[in-house]
Amino acid sequence: MPSVCDSQPGALSLDQALERLLAGIEPVTQVERLPLDQAPGRVLAADVLSPLDLPPFTNSAMDGYAVRAGEARPGARLRVAGTSLAGRPFTGSMGASECVRIFTGACLPGDADAVVVQEDTLRQDDAVLLTIDTAIKPGANVRYRGEELQAGEPLLPTGTVFRPAAIGLLAVAGCRDVAVLKRLRVALIATGDELAEPGQPLQPGCIHESNRPVLRALLAELGMDPLDLGVVRDDRDVLRKALLEGAQRADVLITTGGASVGEADYIVDLLRETGQVEFWRVAIKPGKPFVFGRLGETPVFGLPGNPVSMMVTFLQLARPALLRRAGMAPSRPARWWVVCRTRLRKPPGRMEFQRGVLDWREGVPGVTALREQGGHRLTSMSRANCFIVLPSACAGVEAGEMVEVEPFDGCGHVPLAATPVLGPDDS
Repeated sequence: MPSVCDSQPGALSLDQALERLLAGIEPVTQVERLPLDQAPGRVLAADVLSPLDLPPFTNSAMDGYAVRAGEARPGARLRVAGTSLAGRPFTGSMGASECVRIFTGACLPGDADAVVVQEDTLRQDDAVLLTIDTAIKPGANVRYRGEELQAGEPLLPTGTVFRPAAIGLLAVAGCRDVAVLKRLRVALIATGDELAEPGQPLQPGCIHESNRPVLRALLAELGMDPLDLGVVRDDRDVLRKALLEGAQRADVLITTGGASVGEADYIVDLLRETGQVEFWRVAIKPGKPFVFGRLGETPVFGLPGNPVSMMVTFLQLARPALLRRAGMAPSRPARWWVVCRTRLRKPPGRMEFQRGVLDWREGVPGVTALREQGGHRLTSMSRANCFIVLPSACAGVEAGEMVEVEPFDGCGHVPLAATPVLGPDDS
């Protein structure tokens, strides 16, 4: 039977919430300059133009013989005038019916315009016989100066996240250091009188706090620095002081718990008193009590206290906003359509993120829902490898029907500006 939580007066859809979130977030602007070996995972602060042509000189793409294409006919015999090695160019000149022994990456002699690969030749003392079947065309097996990039052309755009290939591109262009945006500092606060730190003995009615360890791990994956302000008890004055401290010391503040409608849930009221609330409540399950506000210039994300609800709202809402705040392009996980191997129950009203196990059987990808789907059951997140994404209007799914899944790891993310998703009838 549907519960009262499945009616959504005033709650935003996930897409509406994302749109408002991203519209309300500005990237950090502080810049520092780092050597390349310290740049992995950092965000490029300004466009980089290539300081030189790439490649910087015309060179051979293969081991073989540099020739004049007009002389490279089947059966031609050319005298070898010298050798061009990588780092040691041939400095002489090629006469008529001559060639130069050349290796991959070596400078092409100025008199040559093509390379015959070694496999199509037969060396005969100081000459080489061309065993090609057809004439060689100008440019064959040649990499021309500047064909990849010319000096002054864009090398990397602002917002590039430094992966290994980007580091290599700067290195090959001769760059030793690079301007990057400051690493995002994210303050974390968990609220609740019932919370004890892991390792502490539990008093009656208490549980160990798990949200901050999860958030620290999630932030580490994004290359962001957590500022852990610990557990704050359910006291308005104490919590107000902690919120103001977090907003002052960090670029973003994340709270967990205290965002619902209970008598000890103070986050929304305190944000209204000391800052502003942009929106509260999103029509998703789990994770409805998500708050977006700000204290001064610091964005505040109030996540639910239940651990699964917290992770869902972080991944679907906070994560894209954090990427934008850090100067990166916001993205959401890629989604696939697969066969549902189990019957799924769901009342209409909220978009649901059920936990499932994605697998491959007999050449067909499919997903099996985990039995326990409660927002407090962290075991369901640890055992799952995907979300099963059910639209708000969905009233359930039968086994054998197609459903949309969002894998947790290894399948990348897609830009929020363009999120094409193949449906079950698309090819």
